[in-house]
Amino acid sequence: MPTPKSSSSQNNNNSVKSLPTADPDIIATEQDSEHLPNEPDVEQLLEALTAQVPTQSAEIERLKTWKQDLERLFQFLGDRRVLIAVMEPGTFALRYANAAFCRLAGWEGTPLVTQSHNGWFTETGISLLELFEDCDAKIVEQLYRRHLLHWVFKQFYEISLDGLRVLDEPVTVSIKNPQQDESRFIEFWLGSEQLKITQINSKKDEFADLPLNLMPVAEREAWLMQPNQLGSLADRLNLDNYRIEGLLLLEGFDVTVQEQIRRLTQLLIDRDSMLRPDKFERIDRYLRSLFNADGTLLLRPDGEQVQLLVAKDGHHLQPVAYSMESLETSHFFKATAANQVWNVPDLRRECRTECERTLRKMGTQSMLLVPLVVKSVTREGCGLRILGVVGLLCDRANHFNNIDAQHAQELIPAFIAALRQAIQQRFTHIHNIHPAVEWRFAQEAERRSWGLPQETIVFADVHPLYGISDIRGSSDERNRAIQTDLLEQFRLGLAIADAVCQAQTTHLGEQLRLDLLDYIEHLKEKVTVDMEVRAAEYLNERLEVYFDYFVQCSPTVQAAVEAYQAACDNEHNCVYGDRNRYDQMLNLISTKLQETWARWQEKMQQILPHYCDIECTDGMDHMIYVGKAIDPKFSQFHLHSLRYEQLRAICDCGRTVFRLQAESQINMELAHLVLVQNTTIDIFHNENTEKMFDVKGTRDIRYELVKKRIEKAVDKDAQERITQSGMLTVVYSTEDEWEEYQQYLRYLSREGWVEAKVQTGMVESLQGVSGLKFARVRILPEPEAIVHISEVTVVQD
Repeated sequence: MPTPKSSSSQNNNNSVKSLPTADPDIIATEQDSEHLPNEPDVEQLLEALTAQVPTQSAEIERLKTWKQDLERLFQFLGDRRVLIAVMEPGTFALRYANAAFCRLAGWEGTPLVTQSHNGWFTETGISLLELFEDCDAKIVEQLYRRHLLHWVFKQFYEISLDGLRVLDEPVTVSIKNPQQDESRFIEFWLGSEQLKITQINSKKDEFADLPLNLMPVAEREAWLMQPNQLGSLADRLNLDNYRIEGLLLLEGFDVTVQEQIRRLTQLLIDRDSMLRPDKFERIDRYLRSLFNADGTLLLRPDGEQVQLLVAKDGHHLQPVAYSMESLETSHFFKATAANQVWNVPDLRRECRTECERTLRKMGTQSMLLVPLVVKSVTREGCGLRILGVVGLLCDRANHFNNIDAQHAQELIPAFIAALRQAIQQRFTHIHNIHPAVEWRFAQEAERRSWGLPQETIVFADVHPLYGISDIRGSSDERNRAIQTDLLEQFRLGLAIADAVCQAQTTHLGEQLRLDLLDYIEHLKEKVTVDMEVRAAEYLNERLEVYFDYFVQCSPTVQAAVEAYQAACDNEHNCVYGDRNRYDQMLNLISTKLQETWARWQEKMQQILPHYCDIECTDGMDHMIYVGKAIDPKFSQFHLHSLRYEQLRAICDCGRTVFRLQAESQINMELAHLVLVQNTTIDIFHNENTEKMFDVKGTRDIRYELVKKRIEKAVDKDAQERITQSGMLTVVYSTEDEWEEYQQYLRYLSREGWVEAKVQTGMVESLQGVSGLKFARVRILPEPEAIVHISEVTVVQD
């Protein structure tokens, strides 16, 4: 940027229009920035002019008329809603503020100001920034800098920023009022046309590195209009190099109501459900402030009932259910029937339903009801659907007025959007919905958000693919860990009893020692899960209760007690070493299995989107549903591909276990099983249970029974479990199923996943289920070189 054209002072009055419609009182104050009279000295001005004009001249009458008009104008400006203030540049020290501004700031009737005919004049040099929050004060300072940037560019660099309309930019800030608990919001503009700016040292150029004057005008304006560009340039201004004289004008309006509505609207339409307690509390605060209400309510349909949620005096009551029929004569139904904001001036005069009588008992005397009604289109045609009713409550009769009704009307679209979103999130956020079926839940949520009747989410004719990776003997391993820990803890307890008996002669102590010896012998024989709890209670009630006395018996006893307490110093308050190792091992197995399955699921979803759910307890089991109801592109090839990939994924889970064993991270064995069924089933989402899907009909329930019992099934001939450690077992019913999976086993063998040898047999009848068969192969560890095998040898058990 070139050197500024001149460092001489320049007045904006020579290059811009004068302040439009400025208050004559304000203009008068600009003649003397050090002193502002309490009111315009019109009488002195009139006397001076009269001395120069003949007594009988018509000019005298015109001057008197002008004086009366001027006084009325001052009074008019002082009483209007427009906020006017005059301040010094840089410090923002207020020199003048009209009545509206002083009322908003809470100065009316305080020593801070003195009243005149047309306003209040500040006398204590209060800064405008003191009225704002810190963040808002920064916004005002940045606006002031942009005004200065406008004039500096225009006066010293001959660059016009008029196209950016910097001088027309308003800001909205909150203003503190010591007489009110809540802040007020104002929107205002700065008037900087009367400022006189002088550059002190023209050699100091903050913008020398920016060739703005070399850019074409259109290109420069486009560059300046980039986000935060003006603010960045304004921050470059070295205000110490400029002398700024004159006064700044502030003109604005109280926009508290509009800002509250805007913020409430933003809160309503953000992502979180309005039914969440924390969000509903914030909505309640906004509504009570905006309408000066004592409480709020939300009434929403739920089948044949309606749920009433009330927040009163800052307290949230539990939802109450009422039947639709019980509300037919209520004000709520009248509001929805009229489909307009409904004012109930005095609830005492017409209180016909139990719901309204309950509100009356809470102290409510007047209500403003906001019906949330939407249009919907069905096969039967167009109609209106009720999403709910929002209500404002007040403990005073005749509280709400037409202005409140207008504000409530403005909020209806936001409330409808918020309630629709809350209804949708009952499906999309409450449950962890699988992406493959999410579209159907979103579809149903959309229906319900328009007030349409509920429909059960059903996926018909889907193919189930179920598999298990089960830790063999996990219960026995857990019991061994319990036994080891309990024996150690009881032996520590026995050491305490021995020490006590050595320190003093005590028959009770001797009997306690013998009991501990008996318990130890009992623990050596067998341990069950229930003994874990009973043993802990025994030690607590028969031994630990005496510790305060025991530590006084001798140093040896004290050391034994401290050793016992140190061993039990953990979150379980007992010896938990072996059980902790077992828990860590179990968690490691589950984590690694989940990681392996997640990698395969990513590949399988690329074949065709399908529903998959996994559950980890003593190992991992998975449930897959696939079919046209989930993805219309489904075909037999997709089904067979997914079945084969399921087997490969389970084999990889087996190899994951082998690696953990080889690394000595676990000493447990896992067995793997796949349940085959060619016939399809129907699944549906039951909103009354935690499960994502249940099966429909007796035909499909049989599959669920087999799932629950197949893990413990035994070979009919060998009378051993059909699942064996390190092996994959396939359970099927028909020859068609076996032919398909025999082919898959051959493929697995050819790829080196399993041995070629296949063991087959009959499954002993389960309760309510018979005729099942199985085939079993050993999973191979990951080989260094895969040997391709073309044939699978079948061995009949």
